[in-house]
Amino acid sequence: MSGFTALSEAELNDLYAALQDEYETYKSKNLHLDMSRGKPSPKQLDLSMGMLDVVTSKDAMTAEDGTDVRNYGGLTGLSETKTFFADVLNLKPEQIIIGGNSSLNMMHDTIARAMTHGVYDSKTPWGKLPKVKFLAPSPGYDRHFSICELFNIEMITVDMKADGPDMDQVEKLVAEDEAIKGIWCVPKYSNPDGITYSDEVVDRLASMKTKADDFRIFWDDAYAVHHLTDTPDTLKDIFQAVEEAGHPHRVFMFASTSKITFPGSGIALMASSLDNVSFTQKQLSIQTIGPDKINQLRHLRFFKNPEGLKEHMRKHAAIIKPKFDLVLSILDETLGGKDIAEWHKPNGGYFISLNTLDHCAKAVVQKAKEAGVTMTGAGATYPYGKDPLDRNIRIAPTFPSLEELEQAIDIFTLCVQLVSIEKLLSKKSQSAPTV
Repeated sequence: MSGFTALSEAELNDLYAALQDEYETYKSKNLHLDMSRGKPSPKQLDLSMGMLDVVTSKDAMTAEDGTDVRNYGGLTGLSETKTFFADVLNLKPEQIIIGGNSSLNMMHDTIARAMTHGVYDSKTPWGKLPKVKFLAPSPGYDRHFSICELFNIEMITVDMKADGPDMDQVEKLVAEDEAIKGIWCVPKYSNPDGITYSDEVVDRLASMKTKADDFRIFWDDAYAVHHLTDTPDTLKDIFQAVEEAGHPHRVFMFASTSKITFPGSGIALMASSLDNVSFTQKQLSIQTIGPDKINQLRHLRFFKNPEGLKEHMRKHAAIIKPKFDLVLSILDETLGGKDIAEWHKPNGGYFISLNTLDHCAKAVVQKAKEAGVTMTGAGATYPYGKDPLDRNIRIAPTFPSLEELEQAIDIFTLCVQLVSIEKLLSKKSQSAPTV
C-alpha cells in the first residue's frame, strides 16, 4: 500500500471503515494486555533462582576479606563487590559506592544531598539558590523527570538526535546559565529510543564549558550489559573523557542489576571521582550503616566472575530478542511505508520508541486502552509529561508472552492507523475550499 498521505479522501474513508470493523472485533474480546512498564518476564526472573541457593549456611556467610556479611559494617559495600563491578564497567573499585537494590534510589538521594549540602565543589547548597535547572534530553526516562519535579528543579527539554543529545543545544545552554546544575543521560541503549551516545557526544559532554562550577552529568548506565545481539554497541569511557578534559568531578554514574537478577532484590551502585566518593561517603555514614551484604554475596557467588554475568545476559537476550524481533516485524508489516509513523531499531535495552504523526500519540494510547491494551502514557517520556508534538510512544516488549505481545502490537498498530486516518481526514476537510 502507498503512503496514507497519498490517498484520496474516499480511499481513506474506505480504509478507515475496514480497520474500524477489525478494531471493534478486538474490543469485543475484552482483553487485558499490559505494555505499560519495562519489566522482566517471569522466564527472565527464573534465570536467577539459583542465586537463592548459594548462600544458605553459616560457613557461606564470610566474604573474601573475612567480613561476616550477617553483621553491621561495610558502608560502601564489600571490596569484592566493588572489584566485580569495576571489572564489568571498566572502573576502579575505589570509585564505587554499593547501595541497596535501586539505582533510582541512589539518584534520588544524590539529588537530595546536593539540594541540602551541595556537591563536592559547590559554594552553596543547591536548595539555597534562587533556582536550580536540569537539562532533560527527550524522549527520556520519566522517573528522572519525577525526581526533578519532587525537588522543584526546573527542567529544560533538549532534543535527542541519532547519536545522543543535541550537543549544540546543550553547550549553548550550560555556557549561558549558572542555574543549570546537571543533565540526565541514559548513554547506552537509551530509554526509550535505544540510542547509544557517539564518541563525539561523550567528548563534548566531558569538555564543554559550563557557567556552573559544580555542574554534574547524571550518567544512568542502566543498560550497560543489556545487549540483544553478538555485535553490541560500544560506549566511550566517560570517566576517561572527563579526566582528559580537566573536569574529573563532573560525572555521577549509576547502574544496577535490577533487570539482570531480581528487580526487587538487586544491587545498585554509584561511581564517581575519588573526591566525590569521599564527600558522599561522609554523608552516607549518617544515613546508613551499610547496604545488604548477604545479597551482595549471593550475586557474587552466583555469577562467580564477569564472564558469568555475560553468559547470564546471553540467556536474557535469548528470551528478549524474539520479542523485539516480533514487534519490529509487525511494525514493518503494518506501518512500514505508510508515512504515519517512524521508530528506532535498538541493538539492546528494554524499549522501542515510536513517533506517530504530530498530535496523535495521546489518541493512539487512549484508543488502545479502550481495546484492552495498556501502554505507557503518551507524554511520559518528556518533562512534566508534556510532549510538545504529542507524538512519542514508548513500547515495552519484555513482560508479555509472545502470544500476548503479538496481539497487543496488532491492536496498537491498528490504533495508529485509525488515529492517523482521522488526523489526515481532518486536515483534508480543513483545507477543502469553501463554496
